Amino acid sequence: MKENLGDKVHEANIRLHQIEAEYYELIHLEQFNRIEQERIIATLKRIDKLLQGNSKKALDFGAGTGNLTGKLLLLGYDVTAVDIAQEMCEAMEKKYRDFLKLNKLKIINSKIEDLDFRKEEFDLITCYSVLHHLPDYLDVIRKLSFFLRKNGIIYLDHEASPFFWQDPKPICARMIKYVYSKSVGFYNYHLNKKILNWRGMEIPSFDYSLSDFWCKETHHVEHEKIKKVFEEERFAYYIREDYHLNQTKFFNQFFWVYRHVCKPDTSLWIAKK
Repeated sequence: MKENLGDKVHEANIRLHQIEAEYYELIHLEQFNRIEQERIIATLKRIDKLLQGNSKKALDFGAGTGNLTGKLLLLGYDVTAVDIAQEMCEAMEKKYRDFLKLNKLKIINSKIEDLDFRKEEFDLITCYSVLHHLPDYLDVIRKLSFFLRKNGIIYLDHEASPFFWQDPKPICARMIKYVYSKSVGFYNYHLNKKILNWRGMEIPSFDYSLSDFWCKETHHVEHEKIKKVFEEERFAYYIREDYHLNQTKFFNQFFWVYRHVCKPDTSLWIAKK
């Protein structure tokens, strides 16, 4: 990616998350719902058991308001949380001030290019709902790999699966996918509106056109390229797991039909160095 375009992507993410920080956990119901939160906790616990010689030192890259950061702290990790938006970092400072006082948490406002950790500094590196925001997500995985110790684990999650961009077959599955996607938009918009109105807030206008750079059919996160990076970096073990992302806070009857008829829409990677 050209350097100028990369700078524009970074700037778009900073602008977006400056506005989003106040609303982030209220409007991103695809992340902040019971099913998804329980799935993340279960996955982190599974990864924690896989780590050998674990000194409990974690890096949460693209931490946002601390979705994974808080869970890692509760699992006993000393966490370094990094985010490009100052407002997101301030939100974490408010939520986890007790852990900051205990020196269990360090928050850094930075983009990936400016990070300068030691080689093999972390046991676990997490990156949830981040890759699609980055100018060069493959180069970021390489850099994060440098910070990961031998036998450490990188956990990448909440990226569109390869199936997301494919038209389902037969045609009935295509119709169900369409209906489900429309139902998600309907449920979430109206629930967001009610929640924000109850708090005396309105849904602001967000521009995701450049910030979510790799969320387009023409150019999106490619999992075969991620696999190749793990091979080049000589990871001992790596696996991609695909799942159906629950995207609404409350029961959506269309989801249960969708998940039984359509292929998984979201992917995660667990890679051991």
